[in-house]
Amino acid sequence: MSPSLITATDPGPFQLRRNTRDLPQAVETLAKALPARDLKTVLADANRTVAHKGGTTVFGSMTPKPADWYCFEAGDNNTTDWYPQGLATSSEAGRKDVQAFAVSWYWKPDGAAVERGIRVSFLSTTTNKYRHVLLVEPKGASYTAINNHAGGVAWYGNLIYVADTSHGMRVFDTRHIYEVKGDDDKIGLRNGGYHAFGYRYVMPQVDAWSVTGSALFSFAAVDRSMTPHMLVSGEYVDPAQAPGKVGRVARWPLAADGTLVAGTDGLASAADAFTLPVAKIQGAVSYKGRWYLSQAASAAKNGSLVVAPAGKPAQVRKFPIGPEDLTCWSERNQLWSLTEFPGRRVLFAVPV
Repeated sequence: MSPSLITATDPGPFQLRRNTRDLPQAVETLAKALPARDLKTVLADANRTVAHKGGTTVFGSMTPKPADWYCFEAGDNNTTDWYPQGLATSSEAGRKDVQAFAVSWYWKPDGAAVERGIRVSFLSTTTNKYRHVLLVEPKGASYTAINNHAGGVAWYGNLIYVADTSHGMRVFDTRHIYEVKGDDDKIGLRNGGYHAFGYRYVMPQVDAWSVTGSALFSFAAVDRSMTPHMLVSGEYVDPAQAPGKVGRVARWPLAADGTLVAGTDGLASAADAFTLPVAKIQGAVSYKGRWYLSQAASAAKNGSLVVAPAGKPAQVRKFPIGPEDLTCWSERNQLWSLTEFPGRRVLFAVPV
């Protein structure tokens, strides 16, 4: 059966309340204890390399193949401890100083293990080099790993929004990246020294937005084709677990500094929301009046790209195996996504 229309629905369940707490004070404490490093420095210090248009079996029966793609190093491609989920670009962020991707990963090891949380890989398309940065939650003079799925990331200016499934959005700031030289098996402040499970850089959470309604936050993106620019997020729904449901998506206006537009009560109301035409959506972005949705299938079967123009029936195109979050690189007229399964992990682009 062909997918139906994307239809307007009540945005009320997507209302967000700012929940900053003492995060800025804790970040300031870390800033006094650790050397700050800007994003250009982190990219220049990248220690891993992608293969531009490298060999992969992830495209399956997709014809034609994507217009462009990057393959991770073997260790990141094959690991079963970390899974890539979210994707954003410097184009989405409106950054002119770098040409880069931001990729979120979550920790999912086989068997019992200490929680290592979530990380973001910053990848330069100028050098084809990347480096992982551990995302942490600051607490007093220390910090902890974040147990979160990190299903999507959105990048606007200096701010990076990470979807926090049942809670809303965690916010990070590329102006607050700190260098750590610690042990591989420790996290936070221990015996007078800072550690990050062997990662050289940490990026502490600076803010949060907590959902007040029933909505889930499974993916994230930015629509820069609208005025004002919009933060996009929505729900992954598996009909096997929630019969009859397909999920929703919503958009929030962004202020010039990247924060959500909120009232004096700290509430940010979604500008609009829509019921998705199909279930099992892993990523969504709107761009120039169209919705683009990535739909999962299985670890052995091609996923789908669902293109839903406003008020018109959705169209389905073949996508690689295991597609996740979506983002637009507007200067290149490309829609980018990434794939999650071990041995078949790439960043890839198709024309918008």
